[in-house]
Amino acid sequence: MSFVTAVLTEVEHIALPLPLIAYPMVAAVLFLALGVVLWSFRDVSNRHSGKADAYAAARGGHGSSTGGH
Repeated sequence: MSFVTAVLTEVEHIALPLPLIAYPMVAAVLFLALGVVLWSFRDVSNRHSGKADAYAAARGGHGSSTGGH
């Protein structure tokens, strides 16, 4: 008998606090909530493009509305 087999036979069954199906459901809800947060910031840079252009012009940089890098 190997050590691993001996350890596995001695380990008692641990009862989970939630049913087994609840864990993937909690993960899915958290993933969905994080997706909603990410979706809410989808157009933030375009909302402030006027500020970015003014800052770039004041600092001698390229304007953000010209395209490219």
